[in-house]
Parts: sequence; C-alpha cells; structure tokens
Amino acid sequence: MRWHAEHTMGGEITHPSDAKAWKHFQSVYPNFEYERRNVYLGLSTDGFNPFGKNGRQYSVWPVIVTPYNLPPSLCMKREFLFLTILVPGPEHPKKSLDVFLQPLIYELQTLWV
Repeated sequence: MRWHAEHTMGGEITHPSDAKAWKHFQSVYPNFEYERRNVYLGLSTDGFNPFGKNGRQYSVWPVIVTPYNLPPSLCMKREFLFLTILVPGPEHPKKSLDVFLQPLIYELQTLWV
C-alpha cells in the first residue's frame, strides 16, 4: 500500500501518482502525504443497458471505488475494484446521481477525520 510513495517517475505518467493533480493534492494536504499508508481512492461510474441494443430502454450505473496506492499492475485488477453503488433506472440519472452518491461521500468523509 506504499507503492505510490516509493516509486520514481520515469518521465511518463504510468500511474495516477505521477500526474499534476496528485502533486497538487499533496501540496494542499501535506499531512495526508506524510503518512505513506494513507489510502488514495479513485471513484468512477459509467452507465450501460443490461439488455443490450435490442432490449427495452433501461440503464444501470455502477459506481466503482479503487485504491490508487497499488502498483499499475494491480490497480485495475478485478479484486481491487469495489462496487459501492448500483444506480438502476429507466434513464440516465443525470442530476440525481449526487443523491445516490451522498451516503458514500458521507462515509468517506467520516473516514477522513
């Protein structure tokens, strides 16, 4: 879980920890950076129609959390992708996606303190 802090950048972005946004986060929260075992999380979502093109209109939006502390070879492996929310519905959640994310964000804020 310390890989992100111990690897050296070879000039290319091979991991999120090589990017400017990561460095900016560390400059804003230096106390978080100080402890190398603190967990950096990535949050992603993308909708799909579980019935395919020929099925009825329906969408499902999984919200996946993954720890970015791991090396690139492990970062996106199935066993480290955590399905936290599944937003079902007949259409794209659009503006209501934040309503579904509120419990997850609340828990993450609780862990932050």
